[in-house]
Amino acid sequence: MPDSMTEQLQQDMECEGLLECFHGLKQLDKECFQALVDADEPLTVDEIAEAVDRERSTAYRAVQRLLQTGFIQKEQINYDQGGYYHVYRPTDPSKIAGEMQRMLNDWYAKMGQLIGEFERKYEEETDAPPQVEG
Repeated sequence: MPDSMTEQLQQDMECEGLLECFHGLKQLDKECFQALVDADEPLTVDEIAEAVDRERSTAYRAVQRLLQTGFIQKEQINYDQGGYYHVYRPTDPSKIAGEMQRMLNDWYAKMGQLIGEFERKYEEETDAPPQVEG
């Protein structure tokens, strides 16, 4: 991923790049998310692991990252005879997009504030009269 803002703006980005850009998601996280999007019904961690051809524990860590970012939802399914298991489904894309827009707006406001601070700081230094040594 490019380091500077200029490099980021010059880079060709696809919508999936937003997952990495906004949340630092890894390639496996994106594959697990895509597996859930492609599925007709919610999946267990075992089914996700099989879909991305990884060990269950590796897929579980990716699922946890996706849950933390709000990209997927967890649902508990209860067995009639007792016990339960969890299935996962993607979050509504409009909700994810809204959250990314909010994050972008927050970032934009923070950058505007920092630019203002930069301008005030260096304006004061250039407007100050030269110091006379005595």
